[in-house]
Amino acid sequence: MKKQKRLIDILVISDIHLGTYGCHAKELLYYLKSIKPKIVVLNGDIIDIWQFSKRYWPNSHMKIIKHLFSWMGKGIKTYYITGNHDEMLRKFEGLKMGSLNIVNKVVLTFPDGKKAWMFHGDVFDITMQHSKWLAKLGAVGYDTLILINRFFNFISKKVFTKGKLSLAQKIKHSVKSAVSFINDFEQTSADIGIYNKFDFVVCGHIHHPEMRTITNPQGSIVYLNSGDWVENLSALEYTNGEWSIYKFSDKDKAEMELNAKEEEKDPNMDQLFDNMLHEFKMMKP
Repeated sequence: MKKQKRLIDILVISDIHLGTYGCHAKELLYYLKSIKPKIVVLNGDIIDIWQFSKRYWPNSHMKIIKHLFSWMGKGIKTYYITGNHDEMLRKFEGLKMGSLNIVNKVVLTFPDGKKAWMFHGDVFDITMQHSKWLAKLGAVGYDTLILINRFFNFISKKVFTKGKLSLAQKIKHSVKSAVSFINDFEQTSADIGIYNKFDFVVCGHIHHPEMRTITNPQGSIVYLNSGDWVENLSALEYTNGEWSIYKFSDKDKAEMELNAKEEEKDPNMDQLFDNMLHEFKMMKP
């Protein structure tokens, strides 16, 4: 029996990185199918155009695109905020197509008058601004590290029966400069948000889910980050006036695997997108 979908006022997801080996598309699809949002904010790096290759675009990644478009087809307001890995879309900033809006940033006003300032966050990344080639090289290295991490965890589980370990997170948390960058990113975002008298500042980019109040001499603001779907498998949800961080859990994984065994695929439902995927893969480079 299918679980009833959870109603969410606002869903914020970022850093999915479709088109890379690190993307957890199956887990994300399970999550998306479990909720019913009124507003969707895709806060950057949804498709990883930097590392995009026609040689790697699995059906699970296409299903994410299909599901998001099905929401738009139902009239669900969707804001696509461009990030650095999908910066090619910035030339379409301001485009409105049905319920889809492509923007560089957006401010949402809540019924109680509070305002949330939402943007990806790469504007604060000095490496992005001045050494884009270095950032792209780092992205390739990051994706490779994720692959090594998956192999390591597979061996660890099968041979040593130990829990999972995120090498990328361990490296970030052990390198002082990385920890400092995260802290500076959060403080800078908060400072600008406070200056502009926003109540919430919502970012992505640094793959670090967070929700906390930050204060400076001018005031305070709630800083939120939706995390990612490479390491943390997280999202932000706003329901009944409250923000929360969703994280894909072991319980979710068990239910996802059980559903995969029980559900029978409807060939008519996915036929269109399967054909599109086939034609896409057959395109000449």
